[in-house]
Amino acid sequence: MRHIIIRTPLLAALLAASQQAGAAAAPPLPEVTVIGNRPGLIGVADAAGDATVTARQLATRPLLRTAELLETLPGMIVTQHSGDGKANQYFLRGFNLDHGSDFATSVMGMPANVASHAHGQGYMDLNFLMPELIAGIQFHKGVYAAEDGDFSNTGSSRIEYQRQLKAPFVDVTLGAHRHRRVLAAGSGEWRGFDLMGAVEAAGNDGPWDLPARLRKRNGVARLSKGSADDGFSVTAMAYESDWRATEHVPQRAIAGGEIGRYGALSGSDGGQTHRYSLSGEWAGANAAGASRVNAYVIDYGLNYFAAPSGFISGPRGDQHEQADRRLIWGGAARQSLRLGEVDVTAGVQLRQDRVRQVGLYETVDRVRSGTVRQDRLTETAVGLYVEARRQWTPWLRSTLGLRRDQIRASVTPTGGAFNMDNGGKVGAGQTSPKLALVLRPSGARGDTELYLNWGYGFHSNDVRGATSATHPADGSPADKLALFAKSTGAEIGLRSKPLPGWNTSLSLWRMSAASELVFVGDEGVTEARGASRRHGVEWSNYFAPSSAVNIDADLAWSHARFREPVDGGGAHVPNAIPLTASLGLSYEPGGAWFGGLRLRYLGAYALEESNTHKSVPFWLANLKLGYRITPTLQLGVDVLNLFDRKANDIEYWGGACTRGEQADGSCGGGIAGRLVHPLEPRTMRLSLRASF
Repeated sequence: MRHIIIRTPLLAALLAASQQAGAAAAPPLPEVTVIGNRPGLIGVADAAGDATVTARQLATRPLLRTAELLETLPGMIVTQHSGDGKANQYFLRGFNLDHGSDFATSVMGMPANVASHAHGQGYMDLNFLMPELIAGIQFHKGVYAAEDGDFSNTGSSRIEYQRQLKAPFVDVTLGAHRHRRVLAAGSGEWRGFDLMGAVEAAGNDGPWDLPARLRKRNGVARLSKGSADDGFSVTAMAYESDWRATEHVPQRAIAGGEIGRYGALSGSDGGQTHRYSLSGEWAGANAAGASRVNAYVIDYGLNYFAAPSGFISGPRGDQHEQADRRLIWGGAARQSLRLGEVDVTAGVQLRQDRVRQVGLYETVDRVRSGTVRQDRLTETAVGLYVEARRQWTPWLRSTLGLRRDQIRASVTPTGGAFNMDNGGKVGAGQTSPKLALVLRPSGARGDTELYLNWGYGFHSNDVRGATSATHPADGSPADKLALFAKSTGAEIGLRSKPLPGWNTSLSLWRMSAASELVFVGDEGVTEARGASRRHGVEWSNYFAPSSAVNIDADLAWSHARFREPVDGGGAHVPNAIPLTASLGLSYEPGGAWFGGLRLRYLGAYALEESNTHKSVPFWLANLKLGYRITPTLQLGVDVLNLFDRKANDIEYWGGACTRGEQADGSCGGGIAGRLVHPLEPRTMRLSLRASF
C-alpha cells in the first residue's frame, strides 16, 4: 500500500487547492441525463454508449429474470445455464462475460461484482434487485470513464433506488410452474426524513422435471433527506435465496431419450445464498462544485452444488460444492469543481474483501466427501482518478482522465491435500489513461456530435491464481499468473437526431486484451486462454412518434479472435456472440391501457476455438400488457417466450457423461459434445397491484 499512501495526500492537497481556486469561478458544466438511446439529450456525454434508463422505461418491460434489466443496454444479453438463484450469464461486445468478469455494476454505490469468488471472478448476482424500486440505471460502454475500474472492460452500470414512491402498493403475481411473488412497498415522512421500505417473497418451480423450489426473501429500508445530488441516504438491504438447479446437460442425452428436454443429470444440484448490506451516501453542491461520499459494508455467502460434467468420475457423480463466506467493506469520495475553463473531477475508491472461507469440495448429494482446496484471504483494492473536461470551442470538447489502481492480497490455505503450499502475498498496480474528444461538425444540427475515445482498462484475476504454484486437484505444477489482465480500447461514435422524434447512435469500437485469464471454479484453478482482439459495430435507434409510443431498435456485431491459435484448434473465442439485435415497442399514454413488446435475436456463435461447432440462432419475443381498472387498482399479464420457441438459453462445448454412459462403460474420460440449457417454454404470469 506504500504507493497509495504517498498519492493520497497529494490528491487531498490538489482538492483543497482546487476548492479555493474554484470558489469564485463560474459553475461547472451541468450533468445532463442521457435517456435511453436519445442523443438529442447528449449534454456532456463523453461517448456514444453513455445512457441512462429511467423507471418509466422499465415499467413496460417484460422480464423473465431480474437481471434482464441490464438488457436495456444495447447489445447486452442476459441468460442462465443453471438455477435462477445463481448469478446470470452475461454477453456484450464479443465477450462471454461469464457471471460478470468484464462488466461492472454498482447498486447505490455498492459493488455487485465479487472478486476472487468461489464460482467465478467478478461474480455478479443481481437477484436481490426489486425492479419496481429502481429510479434509473446509468450506463457506460468501454474503458473510457475514469470513475470505472475493475471489471469494466466492456462497460459499467450504476443502479439507483428511489427515495420516495408515488403511493404505497402491494403487487401479487401468480404464474405457471408455481410461480408466485408478493411485493409490498411504501414511503412516507418520518421526523422530517423520507422513509422508504419494501419486502418481497417469491417462489418458482420452473418447467424443469426436477422442480426448482426457488424460495426468495428480500427486504430494503431507506432513510433519506434531500435529493441524490444534494442530500443523504442510509440504506439497509437483506436478501436470501435457496433453490434446486437443472444445469446444462449433454444434448445427446435429450436426443437419445435418456432425459427429457427439461431433465437433469443430478437430482441435488442447487444452493443457497445471502446478501446483507448497510450503506450510506451523501452529496452536496454549491457554486464551487459538487461533492459525493459513500460507504458500505456487505455480508455475503454462497454454497453452490453442481455436477456440470455428469458422471465422468464414477456412478456417484461429479458433484462438487463451491463455498464462499466474506465481509466486503469500502467507500468512495469524489469532488467536482471548475478551475478556470476546465471542469475537474477527482476521486478515491477503497474496497476490502475479508474472505473467511472460499473453497471447492467434492460432494455426494450435497454432503462433502473431500476437499480440493480451501483458503482464507484478504484482498484490498484502491483506485485514484482525476478527470478534466474542457469546452475549447463551440465545436470541440475534450475529456482527459487518469486512473491508478492498486491491489494487495494475502492467501492462507486451510484445506486440500495439494493446496497447502499455494498461499502467499501478492500485489500489483496499473495506471490507465483515458481520452475523449467530442466534435460538433460544422453546419450540423446542434444535437449531432462525433466521439473519439481511447483508454486503458483491466479486470483483476483471482488472487489464488496469482499465488498458486500447484494445481490443487492433483499437485501438478502451475504457473503463477498476473494479477491484472490489461486491455486497450478505442472507439469512434456518432449521435444525431436526423428527424423529429428519431434519435440514433452509431459506434465502431476495437479492444485488445493482453490475456484472457479466467478462474475456473469447477476445478479450483486459473486458466490462461491467451491474448485476444475484438472489434465491432453498434447501431442504436430510439423513435417516439408520440408521447405515448416509444420504439427502440438496436443492432450489434462483433468479431472476437485470439491472437494465436489455442492448442492448434483455432483462434475463435468460444461463446463470443457475433450478432445480436433487439426491437421494442412500449405504449404508455397514461390512461387505462399500457404495455410493451420486445423481440431479441441471438446469432450463432462458436462453441470451441475451431468454429466447427456453432450454437443455433433464434428469435425470442416477450409481451407485457396492463390495464388500470381504477386509479388504485391495476391488472397486468406477462407472456414470456410468446411464440414458444424451442431453442437453448445457452450452449457450450465440453466433456460430460450421462448416467447411462457411465453404466455401459462408454464414458472413458468424458465424451466431448454440445451442452445445452433450454429456453423456458411459453409462460404466462398474471399480476394485480393495489395502491393506497
